[in-house]
Amino acid sequence: MSGIKRRGFLKLTGTSVVVGTATLSTSLLAQQPAETSSIGSTALPYPREPIAALKQLKVNQPLAFTYPDSSSPCVMIKKGKAVTGGVGPDQDIVGYSILCSHMGCPVMYDQASETFKCPCHFSIFDPDKSGQMVTGQATENLPQIVLTYNDAEETIEAIAVNGLIYGRQANII
Repeated sequence: MSGIKRRGFLKLTGTSVVVGTATLSTSLLAQQPAETSSIGSTALPYPREPIAALKQLKVNQPLAFTYPDSSSPCVMIKKGKAVTGGVGPDQDIVGYSILCSHMGCPVMYDQASETFKCPCHFSIFDPDKSGQMVTGQATENLPQIVLTYNDAEETIEAIAVNGLIYGRQANII
């Protein structure tokens, strides 16, 4: 019986996998475009959308809007103190998707605790710290809407999303 032994078979198949993977990786790298995009850029541009005038915002009161499309409910809050990612004259205005990163339930802003709370599985998110998940079932932060402030017109615009909105493979569809 002069067949291939188990050890020889394992060596042969292991070598084949390594060579095949290296060949595939090389061919995929060769297909990459010559230009490299900047870190954090997307294949499709986010829309630039006006959200509200500064005078519409009251401290600790959420203002509902949708971004980047009408199927993406969001909330903007003027915190009354500078916060991470905040915009405006006081760096205190932030926006978030209200779809919980765990199962997509709509979170609610609790004015008393100044946190977002998910009524489905009790996750809590901190808007002062880029939507950081504080406790609960969620494993990701709330997606933060990147806002910009127009000094001349005293308006806030949404320009991008940091994080993936629940239920999507990409934020721009």
